[in-house]
Amino acid sequence: MFFGVADAIFYFEWEMQLMEWLQAHIGAGGPVFWLLSNLSAFGEQLLLVAIMGFLYWGLDKEFGKYVGVNILVVNVWNPMLKNAFLRLRPYFVPGYNVKLLRLIDGSADVMDVAAQGYSFPSGHSSNAVVIYGSLAAHEKKRSLLWAAAVVLPLLVGFSRVFVGAHFPTDVLCGWLLGAAVVALIPWLRRLIRIQWVFYAVLVAIAAPGLFFCRSNDYFTSFGMLLGFVFADPFEQKFVRFENTSNLLRCALRTLGGAALYFGLNAVLKMPFPKQLLESGTAGLVIRMLRYAVTIFVVIGIYPMVFRLTGKLWKEKKA
Repeated sequence: MFFGVADAIFYFEWEMQLMEWLQAHIGAGGPVFWLLSNLSAFGEQLLLVAIMGFLYWGLDKEFGKYVGVNILVVNVWNPMLKNAFLRLRPYFVPGYNVKLLRLIDGSADVMDVAAQGYSFPSGHSSNAVVIYGSLAAHEKKRSLLWAAAVVLPLLVGFSRVFVGAHFPTDVLCGWLLGAAVVALIPWLRRLIRIQWVFYAVLVAIAAPGLFFCRSNDYFTSFGMLLGFVFADPFEQKFVRFENTSNLLRCALRTLGGAALYFGLNAVLKMPFPKQLLESGTAGLVIRMLRYAVTIFVVIGIYPMVFRLTGKLWKEKKA
């Protein structure tokens, strides 16, 4: 095992050998490479937004919130651990031929640690366990969901190792973190009956990261958590939208919410110069506030539209 204090590069020899072997024998390019690298998508933001949105805006609001809280928590805890361990990604290890075949942030330089993030534990792996494990835990009798909760995280973890984004030990600990969140957060919710106290506890656990985290992923996720804990009570008091069992309406609501999420996030960048957004503490705080506003709007305010679309839908049906 190699350990370097200055750059926080620590690994087992077999991890680097395994990644080198995979990349050398599969290569970069072709259908097999495309398939293996894109398995990572099962743990990425777009799919998480789609699944949570389809549940929350469409089928079952409470189910969506249950899944959403678990996702938000693991996405805050994961970068807190990353910024505590400061483990660089495998392609930083000298003396080996491991390449990053799938960028974490395609708009940033591959050597930009703040943008590409640290390595330990794997966020994609913990996300996959949380999203599919939460679905299975909520719908206990559906064996297909339990199969997905096992198979999809395994595929995501393998993909993250293959593309050179994570050491195998990152993936293993990512799985463990995801499983801990699926078990712990619902238990904590049952223990703390008062909603605002429960949310305050989640924020209090996540807030220390403000003092030592310096990567984009923490401030993104902490901002999303803040936005959610204000949006949920707002929706309950002022909006109170109704779910629908109509799959087409669920899909339209989800598409609208996803478009608003990504569009608003982009618009909120516009007032700030690029240099400021990429500058240390100020840029990170702006990122946190941007995501907080975005989540507040899509969770708390966007569902107001459903009343109008509901009337139009009924008129169209008539």
